Amino acid sequence: MSNQESVKQTEYSQRPSIVKVENLSKSFGSLKAVDGVSFEVKEGEIFGFLGPNGAGKSTTINVLTTLLRASGGKAEIAGLDIQKHSTEVRRSVGVVPQEYTADEDLTGLQNIILCADLYGIPRSNSRSHAIELLKLVELEDAANRKVSTYSGGMRRRLELACGLINYPKLLFLDEPTLGLDVQTRAAVWKYIRMLKESYHMTLFLTTHYLEEADSLCDRIAIIDHGHIIKIGTPDELKASIGGDVIVVGVVETEPDISSDIAKINLVKDVKKSGGEYRVKSEIGEEASIKIIDMIRSRGLHVTKISLTKPTLDEAYLEFTGRTLREEETNRMAMMSQRMTMRRARS
Repeated sequence: MSNQESVKQTEYSQRPSIVKVENLSKSFGSLKAVDGVSFEVKEGEIFGFLGPNGAGKSTTINVLTTLLRASGGKAEIAGLDIQKHSTEVRRSVGVVPQEYTADEDLTGLQNIILCADLYGIPRSNSRSHAIELLKLVELEDAANRKVSTYSGGMRRRLELACGLINYPKLLFLDEPTLGLDVQTRAAVWKYIRMLKESYHMTLFLTTHYLEEADSLCDRIAIIDHGHIIKIGTPDELKASIGGDVIVVGVVETEPDISSDIAKINLVKDVKKSGGEYRVKSEIGEEASIKIIDMIRSRGLHVTKISLTKPTLDEAYLEFTGRTLREEETNRMAMMSQRMTMRRARS
């Protein structure tokens, strides 16, 4: 570790925690949606929950924002116990939910003012602040248009503005770019970074997009089946894989040559799945050549070989045993079905 990295880690560790969670759980009957999770979020960071649908991400946020009551454990937001001081907690946080919540029959400005009314903010203050927020998310030209005329990206930006109306210390973002195209997603990322860099806000987001977590988050908690599997910076999670990843396809599924590959110098680990071998190596370029030579020497035939440097996708696969790519495809199909049903009802 360099001196610069060491100083950065020391400065980070000295920051106060705005979220403290200890052994938190939430059950629905016999189903444990959140199972004894513990973590802290430091002031001024973007902290991410990365995991598939049903992992417990949204349930954790709903508990922390007092929408659900915990079944066990404890949590504090800005020094306030979420169960003993739920009203104060709600006043100190902002929430951008996964689903669109804006009233389509109201204008963008009216929606933000309505949110302010729910927080008990006087109209004498809320209107000017709402206009400022519309400028922040570049919706001032659409302020007096009905939300029913907004695009998906405009709606998401409006939801972001609504979540900021109470000047929150901590903003929760639940799947903030779900269902958005790549260009619109990048625009939302810009606003999220701006909130951290220009407004020094703490953000807690859930996502199943690997690129989103890698690009935005200072630290990531990988969560699956209600458990936190690993917490670290994106670089720490990638480095924990332990080297380059080589995937070798072989025509013959038998014999299993895992043990032969494992004996090759520079190879650290081998896993077989069907006709493919997933190999971890200290120096992938050199190990790849030796692996191919060994396979050919056994009279077997290589169908493919790929070498990748550690990525967040590889880290997720390493910790959970599966990839998030298929989950992302399924989620996009689900969002498309929802939009089709909404259009059919209108």
